[in-house]
Amino acid sequence: MISAAKKIERDLGRFKRIVRGKIKKNLKKYITQGELIGKRGKDIVSIPLPQIDIPTFRYSPKKVGGVGQGEGDEGTPLGPGSLEPGQEAGELPGDHILEVDVTIEELADILGEELGLPNIEPKGKKNISTTRDKYTGISRSGPESLKHFKRTYKEAIKRQLISGSYNFENPRVVPVKEDKRYRSWQVTIAPESNAVILYMMDVSGSMGDEQKDIVRTESFWIDTWLRTQYKGIETRYIIHDAAAREVDRDTFFSTRESGGTKISSAYELCDKIIDEEYPPQDWNIYPFHFSDGDNWGDDTETCIGILKDHLLEKSNLFCYGQVEGLYGSGSFKEDLKRYIDLNHVENLATSEIRNKDEIYDSIKEFLGRGR
Repeated sequence: MISAAKKIERDLGRFKRIVRGKIKKNLKKYITQGELIGKRGKDIVSIPLPQIDIPTFRYSPKKVGGVGQGEGDEGTPLGPGSLEPGQEAGELPGDHILEVDVTIEELADILGEELGLPNIEPKGKKNISTTRDKYTGISRSGPESLKHFKRTYKEAIKRQLISGSYNFENPRVVPVKEDKRYRSWQVTIAPESNAVILYMMDVSGSMGDEQKDIVRTESFWIDTWLRTQYKGIETRYIIHDAAAREVDRDTFFSTRESGGTKISSAYELCDKIIDEEYPPQDWNIYPFHFSDGDNWGDDTETCIGILKDHLLEKSNLFCYGQVEGLYGSGSFKEDLKRYIDLNHVENLATSEIRNKDEIYDSIKEFLGRGR
């Protein structure tokens, strides 16, 4: 005979699998709409899901009439119709939205499964391994120092409710031995690898708010995946028009300039930061550059030189995302293809992002190489 507590745990596990399936099914919508970014906590993301109800039959109190029991024409509504002008608001409930908390690690796992992303092979200190204890679950036995107080008292309350011994007027909860729950752990061997992400973005007048919102959304998912692949992640932000400068994250996504565009200024600053602070033998380096493809005069040849002679040699992966704008020429991606044989350069990925719907494919193009 399965105890009531075990039935609850079994049903909870089933519910979590259903939720995971719902998230995977709607993952592209969550990615393209960017609605998760504003709901992110330190380690948790709240995801809105349509409420999951158990289907039941509801019988009308009427014994005759109505569609299925009497007269009715094709297309006749089965429920109350929409309000006509002048009618009062209805009293029936609408669709309910259930917000489910998912850890960043779980969200990254779902992203990796859905997009088929391979795990990354870190460089640098990948041969130096460290052992660490990782708490992986809850056990019925363990040392008192690892007792999980919240889970223990929840089990005690469940037992008292099921047995009928819980007194609502005097809600005293006394855990017994079978209620106690302990944190369980396992020793894992993890490579001691660090990584740095260097985001670069064109903020000239041709890059509007819509283009920046696309970059903001895509960078959230890039961060989410890479943080599960490395022990430590640092993030740097560079903006540029005709000149480049390093800024914080908020400034990165809110700045808009009116000057021209010189992409090489961002590449030179990125290369300088790497040389001064992130030795390639110790760091896994990921530069991401987003632009509408507009560049000044002969500057593209300078960019190609910096890429070939410096950035590609130092980077695990260099990614260029061309965000379609209203005013940009959109030629830089084609210039890269003309100067560099992308089929033979494994650590250079390019992507064209014409609208939010293409963020999904862009992420797969960037992160699907396992570098």
